[in-house]
Amino acid sequence: MRWQGQRIDAEDETALPGLNRIPGLIRSVTTPEFAGVTFHEVRARSVLNEVPGQSVVPFRWTVNPYRGCTHACRYCLAGDTLIMLATGRVRRLADIRPGDTVCGTELRGGDRHLVPTVVRAHWQTVRAAFGVELGDGTVLVASADHRFLTPAGWKHVAAAGDQQVSRPFLRAGDELVCLGRDQVGRAVGRRGAPIAPDSWTRVASVEPLGVDVPMYDITTGTGDFVANGVVSHNCFARGSHEWLELDTGTGFDTEIVVKVNAPDVLAREVARRSWTREHVALGTNTDPYQRAEGRYRLMPGIIGALAGSGTPFSVLTKGTLLRRDLPLLASVASDVAVGLAVSIAIYDQALHQSLEPGTPSPRARLDLVRSIRAAGFDCSVLLAPVLPWLTDSSGSLDDALGTLAQAGASSVTAIPLHLRPGAREWFMAWLVRERPDLVAGYERLYARGAYVPRAYSEWLAQRVRPLLARHGLESGSGGRARGVPGEDDVVVPAGSSSGLRAPNGPAPQQLTLM
Repeated sequence: MRWQGQRIDAEDETALPGLNRIPGLIRSVTTPEFAGVTFHEVRARSVLNEVPGQSVVPFRWTVNPYRGCTHACRYCLAGDTLIMLATGRVRRLADIRPGDTVCGTELRGGDRHLVPTVVRAHWQTVRAAFGVELGDGTVLVASADHRFLTPAGWKHVAAAGDQQVSRPFLRAGDELVCLGRDQVGRAVGRRGAPIAPDSWTRVASVEPLGVDVPMYDITTGTGDFVANGVVSHNCFARGSHEWLELDTGTGFDTEIVVKVNAPDVLAREVARRSWTREHVALGTNTDPYQRAEGRYRLMPGIIGALAGSGTPFSVLTKGTLLRRDLPLLASVASDVAVGLAVSIAIYDQALHQSLEPGTPSPRARLDLVRSIRAAGFDCSVLLAPVLPWLTDSSGSLDDALGTLAQAGASSVTAIPLHLRPGAREWFMAWLVRERPDLVAGYERLYARGAYVPRAYSEWLAQRVRPLLARHGLESGSGGRARGVPGEDDVVVPAGSSSGLRAPNGPAPQQLTLM
């Protein structure tokens, strides 16, 4: 592996754009083992992160030694693009700053409402430019990856460059959801005005401009904003990580930020007199046992720092690398409460290869469950996502739960598929390609947003509960089979605090996993 000799110094003019300005950057690393991925090694100032106060997850503290996602998006617009402020005025995208309040949207039932939203991050990059000309002569200059809202959902400006990724993209004649200043004016000072259902503008053409230009993007609280009058998407993944105090301008799809000093920094943070030894959840944002952990080996030091300070913690992972640290985890469990959980979604090998080719196989993760149990731990399993018409039949669920019971799972929570922006476009494109017979059904099921209707959740719960009881996988207090959380429950990864093994006293009550 070529991990040496790839340092980026502050004076290095050949560094990737913007990377020499990342606080604490040591070097950027590429290796044939991770083709197409760059690791940015940084010295972090803090790794113990407090969950924002408005969050309703049942824990306050997280640690994420890795920052990045190979499936994240890169959405960019030209700096002259006019962004609608919450006041009804406009400002150039290049001049927008974090803290500004702009117009975003949110779904309420079947209607989209215009609402004020705060800008959380702003960054610049250089990308190949496309011109999206509208029927009124307006031209939007954007990258191929940028997405705009159409009556049929979000669409990218252009098809994927490598032609291997199928995704919805704009064509001449498509309509974009748009609004005028009169609609913005009605939303000012209110909780949100509905966007008229016929507020559309037609795309006249989409053409590559043949040049690379500086482009900008922002992250907002709603995950979108209004650009030159049309509803424009930004990458919510960047915003969800902004509170981690990491630079939001790096390419998240092929660049992983590694906090190489995470164990030492964490040890200092949990040694402070002010630290009250609250539970810390690992795996809530990025997987701490992703493949890079085999090289960087950050988790043993993190485990040691938490246990050495008397801090209870839990781990949620898909990564079989956890097995390496089981002896260490077993040794510290005599001093602090330790919770372990594994996420497993698909048990059909062909379906797994099609939908989750980059993750360990179901068989490997079942072996991990067995290893966790053999080490003396309870092991919660998150059966997620359950795919309508693909993995939600009685036979499929019975087989999955029976297999998990045989592997020794302590409890199982099933969660239906969520189709948030980004995932929705990718999954629907996969569905069109692989199972066109299911497209119409999914469009009806997810017509109102990212979540299945309450009726489906209740139907799935009725199907799952007797199967959980049959296989001895009841979860929740009092042995109540609660395996499908309600629609209004919070999304919390299994293992965030469930299954804690406490050295003294009763184990904490299992928490809702959704």
